[in-house]
This record gives sequence, structure tokens and C-alpha cells, in this order.
Amino acid sequence: MERKPSGRRRVFVQTKTGIVLGMELDRSDNAHTVKRKLQLALNVPTEERSLIFGEKVLKNDLSAGRNDSPLLLTKNSMHRSSSTPCLSSSGKDLQQSDWSGPIELLGFSEHFAKVKQMVNDIVKALRIGVDPIPIHSGLGGTYYFKNCHGENIAIVKPTDEEPYAPNNPKGFVGKALGQPGLKRSVRVGETGFREVAAYLLDYNHFANVPSTALVKMTHSIFNVNDGNKNQRRNHVSKIAS
Repeated sequence: MERKPSGRRRVFVQTKTGIVLGMELDRSDNAHTVKRKLQLALNVPTEERSLIFGEKVLKNDLSAGRNDSPLLLTKNSMHRSSSTPCLSSSGKDLQQSDWSGPIELLGFSEHFAKVKQMVNDIVKALRIGVDPIPIHSGLGGTYYFKNCHGENIAIVKPTDEEPYAPNNPKGFVGKALGQPGLKRSVRVGETGFREVAAYLLDYNHFANVPSTALVKMTHSIFNVNDGNKNQRRNHVSKIAS
């Protein structure tokens, strides 16, 4: 990922329903200004709500959040796990403020070299009109992405389309992001993060875990359960493994 200019950093602010806004922060920005920007961009209420990074409530100072940090906007009475908030996005407001490409690799590791090559191959295929296809088996939203030859080279799983997540396309909905999922020890939206961790912990490829990374992807194929069928034809950005 490109290094950001000194004194500025990018964060993703996520609402309880899964909408996320990526924004550039100046050194002088605080939690109050971030909430005001979020309210103007997404038209969501920010009164009696707090910004949370992990389990830390950001009352004013934002120094706890690093570059690309996920911040959660939630009601003050809502409990939040210490796990990293999952991210998803829908709506035109995000795209008006997000100028990144169709796929952006999140995080850095020398182990992501193979994933980076897959990303390059998929971007080339998308530019010549090779579209992904949904996988109909399983409980969550899953998609095959192809190379220029039409070959399936990657399986993409948006975090907000996991079982019980808000944008699950197969009817398994009903819980908020961060609540206990199919297994009480695994919260809704956290499976992708666990898959990446499993890959990074698979030293010398002992367990044959496929090359996995988190990416931010933008495409019209992703599912959005907002009641607007036309929305599905628009490009939406999501965090996925």
C-alpha cells in the first residue's frame, strides 16, 4: 500500500448496519469533527453515539487509531468486543469520497505477494469485461473472480455477507455486526479476519491454507439488503477476504 503523507491518515468509520465511510484525517481532526463529517456524508444520527477503536472509546483524541484503522460508530450503551470491527459499505456517499481502484489490498505482509499477483490479474480481467459469478452453495455470500482467460482464480467472501450479517444474500440475517454468529466464539463479520490470521500462522504452508488477505473491492455483483433492487446494479465497496 502507498505510504500516506506525514500528518495525514485514512480511517474507515463503520455504522452498526454495515455502512462505512473512508475519510482522510488531518492531525487536528478529533472525534467530534469525524462524527460531524459522518453525519453530513451518510445522514446518520451521531448524538449519544461514540467512536470506538477495539474496546477503546475515542472521546476526543484519535491518536489510538492507526492508518487504515476501522472505527465503529455505536450507541453509548452498546457493548463491543475487542475484535477488529468488520467493514462493509453500500451507498453512493462512500463512492463520492473514495477514489481507490476496484481492488485494494489492506495491510502489508511479505506473505501477500501471491495475493497481490491475483489482485493484478483480477483487475486486468475486470477492465476487459470478465465478470465474477456468485457461488450458490454455502450459507454466506461468496464469489468466484476470474483472470483474463475466464479461469476462476480467487474466492471472495465479503465480511458483511457472512451468515447472520446484514447483507447476507441467502436469508441468514437478523443479527448486528459483532454479535455472536453460528458459533458463539465467532462474531458476525469476523470470519474473514480469522481466515487471514490462519494463513499468516500457517508457517511453511504446513496446513495448506490458501493464500488469503483482506481487500477492499468495488463491484456491482455484491449483495445489499436495503430493499432497493436497483441498488444491486450499482457498484458497492466492501471489505472481503
